[in-house]
Amino acid sequence: MVIESVGIDVITGMETLVKWGVKIDCAQRTVHLATPSGQEVRVSASSPSVTRINLKPNLRWFKGGASYPDVFPNELPGMPPDRHVEFLIELLPGTAPIASRQYRMPPVEHDEVKKNIDELLEKGFIRPSTSPWASPVLLVEKKDTKDKRMCVDYRALNKVTVKNKYPLPRIDDLFDQLQGACVFSKIDLRSGYHQLKIRPSDIPKTAFTTKYGLFEYTVMSFGLTNAPAYFMQLMNSVFMDYLDKFVIIFIDDILVYSKTEAEHEEHLRLVLQRLREHRLYAKPSKCELRIDEGGIAVDPRKVSAVVNWEIPRTPREIRGFLGLAGYYRRYIENFSKVAKPMTSPLEKDATFKGKTKAFDELKKRLTTAPILVLLDPAKKFTVSCDASKEGLGRVRCGRGKLSPMLLGELRKHEVNYPTHDLELAAVVHALKIWRHYLFGTKCEFYTDHKSLKYIFTQNELNMRREKVVGTDQGL
Repeated sequence: MVIESVGIDVITGMETLVKWGVKIDCAQRTVHLATPSGQEVRVSASSPSVTRINLKPNLRWFKGGASYPDVFPNELPGMPPDRHVEFLIELLPGTAPIASRQYRMPPVEHDEVKKNIDELLEKGFIRPSTSPWASPVLLVEKKDTKDKRMCVDYRALNKVTVKNKYPLPRIDDLFDQLQGACVFSKIDLRSGYHQLKIRPSDIPKTAFTTKYGLFEYTVMSFGLTNAPAYFMQLMNSVFMDYLDKFVIIFIDDILVYSKTEAEHEEHLRLVLQRLREHRLYAKPSKCELRIDEGGIAVDPRKVSAVVNWEIPRTPREIRGFLGLAGYYRRYIENFSKVAKPMTSPLEKDATFKGKTKAFDELKKRLTTAPILVLLDPAKKFTVSCDASKEGLGRVRCGRGKLSPMLLGELRKHEVNYPTHDLELAAVVHALKIWRHYLFGTKCEFYTDHKSLKYIFTQNELNMRREKVVGTDQGL
């Protein structure tokens, strides 16, 4: 078989593969071909690579962008205005001031701390203090640059602070709102926390100690336990009439979504005008998740971090890897099943003994994770369920497109379930997890265990199955 080089990929059918004795080894990523003389030729495929793509924001296409240069300043112009939301630090009853010693630092870090202090003093964000409170400082590298940001270790203060229970939105719920949209703009506030003042009586509690003296914040600082809640409250109040229409907000990130570019221009204009009215300042930011009209995909930068992760050898290292990989479990079919060999060493006195197969498999699946569709509640849902002694699996679909996948580990008593009850448990778990989607809608469930279809007509059921039937009928 001779094929001239045409510069494009070629798809061959099963008949051709059989005719020329082609053998495909997926595990080794190799293809074995036989020449007319009987000689075997082995071709190896390269491993998938992950390329980091830096998305540079571009507002020039937005015709009204030139009208809002004040919304995108190079630096914050100074102290924020008085707002209807003010940051408070309420303490538990009987709490006395806590003063911690400063951390030791190398000379180069002292210079960086001094630089940060001078900048904050110039803007009025901090001031010299005589407070009985004191927290140590440390330096943290910024995400978008190699510069370091001075952060205060407020752990001692946070322990004695009354927690603000203002709710933060679920990321899953935010994604569900994007269904049908295909044009997006993400606006990140510039040092958002520094755009909210602290109640004057609470300013001394933010005092931090350095080699250069004691200082206290006049604006909300990073590291304070209630900072996300108060800022979320501020942003929700500012954009309340736009929420769930064309704006979603998570703390200091604003996502504007629209169905057409013309519609998007108007939405952007409204959002930028609202920012101007409230003297909130923004900057173009990096994209954390790539979202398009096709669905949700894994962030290539996060995948790159997983692929470059060294083999974990201690329980702590395993937890670190599973924590990062687990964030994307919805993209990975049979995640719990694949990761199970890595979770057993987390038990007491257990050690990690060369269980690299699961580790490598997780990394491989992350690099080939599918794009998940954003569900349309107006369409009929389809749920496919399966179960085995290794776990419960569910996949939710809409019009044939893949949506988040779930797979949970069995509890100890569930391992002893007969096959019928295991398959039933997978259905029940899907109903519980996706109740907010399935309640009040017509949906179809698919299972490879045919006897489940008769559960509603059986005359006698054990107590476990009676409870399950009650759950199903409630939906």
